[in-house]
Amino acid sequence: MNFTSGAALLALCEKNNMTISEVMIQREIKVIGGDPNEIMQRMAHSYEIMKNAVKTSLEGNITTMGGLIGGEACKMHHYNQEAIPVCGTIMAKAAAYAMGVLEVNASMGLIVAAPTAGSSGVIPGTFLAVQEDFKFTDAQMIDALFNAGAVGYLVTRNATVAGAEGGCQAEIGTASAMAASAVTQLMGGTPKQCLNAASMTFSNLLGLVCDPVGGLVEAPCQKRNALGASNALVCAQTALSGIGSLIPFDEMVDAMFRVGKSLPTELRETALGGSAVTPTGCQLCQSIFH
Repeated sequence: MNFTSGAALLALCEKNNMTISEVMIQREIKVIGGDPNEIMQRMAHSYEIMKNAVKTSLEGNITTMGGLIGGEACKMHHYNQEAIPVCGTIMAKAAAYAMGVLEVNASMGLIVAAPTAGSSGVIPGTFLAVQEDFKFTDAQMIDALFNAGAVGYLVTRNATVAGAEGGCQAEIGTASAMAASAVTQLMGGTPKQCLNAASMTFSNLLGLVCDPVGGLVEAPCQKRNALGASNALVCAQTALSGIGSLIPFDEMVDAMFRVGKSLPTELRETALGGSAVTPTGCQLCQSIFH
């Protein structure tokens, strides 16, 4: 049940007539040597933390370390309830929830860094919005997290999820790929469609730089989590429609890694380029550290 590439994962799914989640769970049991009950309990605990982070953000009164963000999730949530969201209910909720988790992260609250703290809102935002609209059970969502974990494992093994190494495309891109694959499975998609969705997410975000204002994981990170969640839903919808990815998942992961390595140092989490060095970005940095 071990696999080190998307192609190998799909081969295992086909050979054993399993979903990506089922293969990943068996890998944890047989290859890593974990106890089945403990594995499920730990994933359930992670999902509970994700849900609590969203809930905390919607209660408001969050003060972040740099003060650059805080309260945006509440504002969007209230707007979604009072008006017809321009991007539709599910995407509006996913964006609000994803942004909220970043507020919790930036205030030193408890989150699940999946795949990183800076991209920790994408999976919770996408998952909770989908669960609410389609009435999936917690057990179904927890199962889907193993699908997301398989995608994250492959990117971590074969490329990077670090903004300092691959730019924001590595962080938000990977989180979006994980969410897109999992949602595709939840909605009845095949393993191949799952990886098609994941591949498309990277293609859409290829080249996204990491340029945190003041060097803090607040802005523009928060809105990019909303983008990652939205991208995941679009790519899942695309794959479920029977539209494939022109570039296979493994090749897209490699392309992302090569693009990341070619990005200038200034655009890889150093706060020396992009948004961070705009006049306003510099003023905000001075006010934070004055």
